[in-house]
Amino acid sequence: MLITIPDVLTVGEVAQARAALDGAEWVDGKVTAGYQAQKVKENLQLPEGHPVTVKLGEMVLAALARSPLFMSAALPLRVFPPMFNRYTGGGHFGTHVDTAIRSNAMTGQRIRTDVSATLFLSAPEEYEGGELHVEDTYGVHSVKLPAGHMVLYPATSLHRVAPVTRGARVASFFWVQSMIRSDGDRTLLYDLDTGIQRLAAESPGSAVGVQFTGVYHNLLRRWAEM
Repeated sequence: MLITIPDVLTVGEVAQARAALDGAEWVDGKVTAGYQAQKVKENLQLPEGHPVTVKLGEMVLAALARSPLFMSAALPLRVFPPMFNRYTGGGHFGTHVDTAIRSNAMTGQRIRTDVSATLFLSAPEEYEGGELHVEDTYGVHSVKLPAGHMVLYPATSLHRVAPVTRGARVASFFWVQSMIRSDGDRTLLYDLDTGIQRLAAESPGSAVGVQFTGVYHNLLRRWAEM
């Protein structure tokens, strides 16, 4: 399931993040790439543990906590501390699959990467290229969102970032270990949850809505890993 989530960060939060990132010292993005990804990764990152990374990561986590759509789509158990990257001057990231297990450099905690996330911090008109291309059974999806918007997609997907030929593409990226390991099961639960919310809005107090809510939670009990 690929889903876009608008306005994760406010305009003010985006401006705050950009001001901090524009003055930060970036390093080669290969420092966190796996063996295969190192061959196709050409970008810059902020180091894990950098004060700006930590401060802005806390902002992003707080924003996720207030997003019902993120909670419904990702069903998060653990979120890897958000990181930040920058593509410019032809920077790109060739086709790859994200590492299955990520280890937090600060705490040593490991998470399974079920869901990948990109939170855009540059407006589309600020740069050319830089589209995120995500492959699934229906083809290749191209994603380039307004600043403050985010896309979620299965970490199992083949994906790439097109070369940035003008300007700079700045974003936050991170991974989620979901309570629901299977993307197919997460999609079913998301669709059911969306239907329940629509039914509640159109027919408040509906007995059918109560029944469907029971089905949702019973499936969650059956499938959830804690």
